[in-house]
Amino acid sequence: MKKLNIIAALATVCLLFSCKSEKKSDTETTASAKNEATTAKAVPDYKIEFGKVSPESVFRNDSLSIWGGSMVKGEDGLYHMFYSQWPKNIGWEWVNYSVIAHAVSESPFGPFEHKDFALPDRGAEFWDGSTTHNPTVHKFNGKYYLYYMANTGDKKIVSVPGKPKINWVHRNNQRIGVAVADSPNGPWKRFDEPVLDIAPNEDALDALMTSNPSVCQMPDGKILMVYKAVGKKDPLPGGGPVVHMVAIADSPTGPFKKYPDPVFTFEGERFPAEDPYIWCQDGKFRAIVKRIKHEGKTREFSLVHYDSEDGIHWNAAKNFEISKRIVEWENGRKQQFEHLERPQVYMENGEPIALLCAADTLDANGIRESFNIQIPLKIEKIAN
Repeated sequence: MKKLNIIAALATVCLLFSCKSEKKSDTETTASAKNEATTAKAVPDYKIEFGKVSPESVFRNDSLSIWGGSMVKGEDGLYHMFYSQWPKNIGWEWVNYSVIAHAVSESPFGPFEHKDFALPDRGAEFWDGSTTHNPTVHKFNGKYYLYYMANTGDKKIVSVPGKPKINWVHRNNQRIGVAVADSPNGPWKRFDEPVLDIAPNEDALDALMTSNPSVCQMPDGKILMVYKAVGKKDPLPGGGPVVHMVAIADSPTGPFKKYPDPVFTFEGERFPAEDPYIWCQDGKFRAIVKRIKHEGKTREFSLVHYDSEDGIHWNAAKNFEISKRIVEWENGRKQQFEHLERPQVYMENGEPIALLCAADTLDANGIRESFNIQIPLKIEKIAN
């Protein structure tokens, strides 16, 4: 009996020791998990700057106004840029005469050569039959998707070079579309309906028009879109306010679910931003955005930086300012353009290496010369 009692006591001691050991192991495991979680949340802030620009990194044409420009690398090893163009001699008539064209280069920094038209006019009976504009191109799951703004209308020219006006019929018919191809060389399949239409209710923030899509693939495979929206609260034909909204789809061709809250807003401003480009990298969604700062009756344009945890709620990034429309050429000369907008990031091997922008200058008669410029990107990742 005494021997059995001794054995029982030893067993109890061993059991107690085992529980204490397991408890210690659980504590260590919890601490390790916390450390791993902390490491996973150590998402870097980005500081975005421009590198020096080569004279070959300018795509222009003396007889055409060229605007925007978005790039993808094809299976052929070439860099394919999709951009907007319209005749220069009719004035700033982008809203009713732009078509999306296609150029190629052996380098993301040019020189580019025009190849063909990706989305030409196809008849006023189509929702996108008269104008295609502001493309952004992406490759998702082996296919190429060309998102764009388009409209239809009367094609009436209302301005002259140096004195821009806008055809409001075309402007207010703007909707967002997507075309699909197996190759950036096309052919591009267009659809009979917009991929993102206006809201049916008159008080919606996008009741008048939708345009200027920016798109990226989320970590779960869904498609995130940030788009420009104009409502009917302010007097027509201009309407307003002009805001940006978020929509998400399971597929690149939709349908997209819209979210109610505008992004990139500034208190008291009815048109604070334009032309975002969004992407997802290093644990955050990132955006380069054209900021429109109002100083009295003047507007100051710059490129700024936002980020987001979920793609739905956006905040000014820690390093907010990027550029006040200034680039430095390889020879050291610095130049400030009238406009530097429609920023489109080109990524290679998972890293942003180039920013394609629409740029312009004014001649002595106030006539715009507009072109695409490919700017090397320098991004410093700063640990929190």
